[in-house]
Formats: sequence, C-alpha cells, structure tokens
Amino acid sequence: PRLSLVGAIDDATGEVPHALFRDEEDAQGYFLLLRQIVTSHGIPVALYHDRHGIFERSKGMPESLEEQLEGRRKPTQFGRLMEELGITSISSRSPQARGRIERLWGTFQDRLVSELRLAGARTIDEANQLLRDFLPRYNQKFAIPAAQPDSAYRQPGEGFTHDEVFCFKYYRTVGRDNVVRFGEHRLQIMPTNGRLSYARARVEVHERLNGSLAVYYQGHCLATKPAPPEAPVLRARNTARVIPGMANSDKLAAPVIMTKKTPQPKLTHYTKPGPDHPWRRPFRIHIDRR
Repeated sequence: PRLSLVGAIDDATGEVPHALFRDEEDAQGYFLLLRQIVTSHGIPVALYHDRHGIFERSKGMPESLEEQLEGRRKPTQFGRLMEELGITSISSRSPQARGRIERLWGTFQDRLVSELRLAGARTIDEANQLLRDFLPRYNQKFAIPAAQPDSAYRQPGEGFTHDEVFCFKYYRTVGRDNVVRFGEHRLQIMPTNGRLSYARARVEVHERLNGSLAVYYQGHCLATKPAPPEAPVLRARNTARVIPGMANSDKLAAPVIMTKKTPQPKLTHYTKPGPDHPWRRPFRIHIDRR
C-alpha cells in the first residue's frame, strides 16, 4: 500500500530521533512524532520545516475579524503546539534549504524500501514495526557526535502532562443547559463546589490523540468523554462557532442575508358584472325604470 513517512533528523548529529508511517501526511502524525521525541529526548529548541499548511497558515487566506482585531494570524494546531512548548518555528522555501532531511528521505527511499520489501511488510502496522527495528541500526551507523556538547533539547517542567499538551484544542461557549456542543458530541458540565452553572462561559475543548474529549475552564477539567475502542484519525476542525441543528456543527454555515421586505399592496377582488346586470344597461333606461 502507499504510505507517507513522517520523520525528523537532528541537524547537529544526523540522528533520526523518531519516524512513523501514516496513511497520509496529516497533523496527527506530526503530533505523534513530536510527542515521541519529547518523551525520548526532550523538547527541541527549534524545528525546521517546509511551508506545508500543517505548520503555518497560507498568507493568501483572508484574515478573520478576530485575527484582524488581534493583529496576528491564528496558528495551526501544530503551530499552536510549538508555541506552547516554546519551540522556535523556522520555515524554508526550497528542498535545498532543508538539507539533511531531504538527504535522509533519499537514503530511506533506497535502504528502507529494500528492508520493507525483504521483510514482506504488507500493512502499516508491519511497516512501523520494521521501522522501529531499523532506526537504531541506522543511527548507530550514520549518527555522529555533536560539534558542541550542549544539548539542543530541554526537559519538560514539573506538572507537564502529555495528554493536556499533545491534543487538538478548540474554544466553545457553554449553552444555557450547561452543555458543550462539539461536533456530534455533547458534554454535560456538572455543578462544582465553586460554581453551579457555566452557562455562556468560554471553555477549551481538548480532542486527544486517542479520541477522548475533555473540557477545561481556567485550567480545571470540568467534563470528559472516554476514548472510543479504536483510536480515530483526527482532522483539524473549522474554528467556526457551533451552530445547533447542523449535521456537522463545526462547519461554517452559509451566510443568510436578511433584507427588509417592502410591503406589497393588498389586491382587492372585484366581481365582474354579467351582461344582463343593470349596470351594463344604458343610464337613461335605468332611470326610467325606477
């Protein structure tokens, strides 16, 4: 099957800290990639990437009213993740500028493809299992010591929780019934010791990588929804407000133009007199018969 390889390389050492196969290049794949790198190595100081829409929004897209008021473009989900982790985002304009990673893909297209063919890998799970065995051997052979001994990774601080960071985040407004509507999901917020109702409150919905949901208000978790039996493939949702009654309430509704209607004159129904009606007779005859 056709698969997309998502990976990263340490520019100082040539080590590949992690890589994985996906059905297609998507934001969730890069979330999983960065999560494993942070777990095994730490938070990288900077990430060098191309100008894909996963990393940054296109400058050709018109700014929303909220973006105009804030004076900045809203980051993508992965861009927001890098901001939260304090990672410097560096975008490049050409494959030549990406250097090492492009050479890595060239090497993988030769060596890794041959390994997959020899192993008879036919599914994405089999391909990822072979990749986990392949990377340590590759790094042992090709990685070199860094020219500077200082590490380019930072360890997460105290209280760092992977599930609260590596997730898609959206803002929603709690309904008057104390329910948060998120796509086809409904999350009921129960009263707490400090507050009975959260109606009209602005909350943050976390869509985690395993498919579970959590609602946060001022750093406190108010409601959760368990993950489904099988982890779904996440797609970044439209940030438009939720519109109840729509099949997919995360899509932007078509604009409805309200115009002031001009009152139409009422039509009065008139009965046309018959040919023998007195009104149709000459006026003189009509007078004579009175």
